Amino acid sequence: MKPDLHSRRPENSSLATRTAPLRTGAKKIFVKSYGCQMNAYDAARMADVLAPEGYAETADIEDADLIVLNTCHIREKAADKVFSELGKVRMLKEAREAVGLATTIAVAGCVAQAEGGEILRRQKAVDLVVGPQSYHRLPEMLRQAAFGPVIDTDFPVEDKFDHLAQPSDEKIRQRGVTAFLTVQEGCDKFCAFCVVPYTRGAENSRPARKVVAEAKRLAGAGVREITLLGQNVNAYHGEGENGDDWSLADLLARLAKVEGMARLRYMTSHPNDMRDDLIRAHAELPALMPFLHLPVQSGSDRILDAMNRRHSAADYLRLVERIRRARPDIALSSDFIVGFPGETERDFAATLELAREVNFASTFFFKYSSRPGTPGANLSDQVAEEVKSERLARLQDVVEPQRRAFNAALVGKTIEVLFEKPGRHPGQIAGKSPWLQPVQVDGPENWIGRVAAVEIVECSSNSLFGRLRNNLGPSGEGNRP
Repeated sequence: MKPDLHSRRPENSSLATRTAPLRTGAKKIFVKSYGCQMNAYDAARMADVLAPEGYAETADIEDADLIVLNTCHIREKAADKVFSELGKVRMLKEAREAVGLATTIAVAGCVAQAEGGEILRRQKAVDLVVGPQSYHRLPEMLRQAAFGPVIDTDFPVEDKFDHLAQPSDEKIRQRGVTAFLTVQEGCDKFCAFCVVPYTRGAENSRPARKVVAEAKRLAGAGVREITLLGQNVNAYHGEGENGDDWSLADLLARLAKVEGMARLRYMTSHPNDMRDDLIRAHAELPALMPFLHLPVQSGSDRILDAMNRRHSAADYLRLVERIRRARPDIALSSDFIVGFPGETERDFAATLELAREVNFASTFFFKYSSRPGTPGANLSDQVAEEVKSERLARLQDVVEPQRRAFNAALVGKTIEVLFEKPGRHPGQIAGKSPWLQPVQVDGPENWIGRVAAVEIVECSSNSLFGRLRNNLGPSGEGNRP
């Protein structure tokens, strides 16, 4: 099925002719997100756009008047999970209706964009379907849904960010001292396995002044670290504050000057868009954390060509070498797909060799999943599922020891930690290292939001454990709230 790229509304629910008032009084919204960090950002913004309509967020789905499933379409199982979840939500809606409580079900995100009509066909309990570029229209869509199911999967001319309500300072503080900030959407790369160009559209970068303004609002409400998001974030080319075209490096340099912002990160990147100025930024901007997610997908040139990645394994290795020369302490993370159509044992061996040579600090690896509408779905010589599973296990055997060794190498060292929340046990606080590992220490909760020096004394498979060294981190920021 090709993605549904057009908005469709039932004739009796046209916004121009009929709308129903949103129900007044206390209302609750529950949003469940699947997939990428951008979906997490979008979920928060959906709640923000409905807050002026009287909706408050709830963590209890049974208490929700509006249930939003914010979906991901990258892999087949992710879409299957949505339809499975919709069955459970339908039963909840029926149970609430039996006691006189109305419930609206919305499906948002990339599955909504690609399979809007199929969603309504398979699950009649769904009231509205909204694509990732149209969720700023949720208030009017909810009014329309009173008269029948609504689908809106347009790629609107207007910038959705111009129409989104801003969260209150209190809401920002509730969400914590770290935040996501979308700066770029869409992708023009058209990798053969990926639905993003069809569900998120062409690459589009937000103007720098709008990104900076949002960052200032976040910092003013206590956010200490932001992660810049984009499907292809290092392809950012937005209008700069001076009217020039800014790269991601230009934007990072400006954001590093925002008062109160201690740390910057970005993801996800494409190797072909790692420009010289962005590599220099890793060497020159102390606020830019030494961690880079740089997907390679395969170590085989033949498979990379079939994937339409437009780089070779040698290109990737040379890029890694340049990045590490610029920032020797940088940690690299990557994505791998095993079992792409036509992948031979020799191709897979090249992937294992690349993984050994790079020595990643963390990795994400997946069995190839055919997505309708992508070039990969039409390729012959699909790899058997049992072969994919066996190769996935072998890749894990290579990269998992690398991750554990990276964590273990920090034991005995003193590192900076941004504390984000209470720890697992009373008297503990938890935060993140510069390389994104969770860190637990004994300390007071009023240190949440501070960057402090921590001596790492132990590591588990996933976390680091340490003790506070003093009241100030090496950068002198430890006591700044």
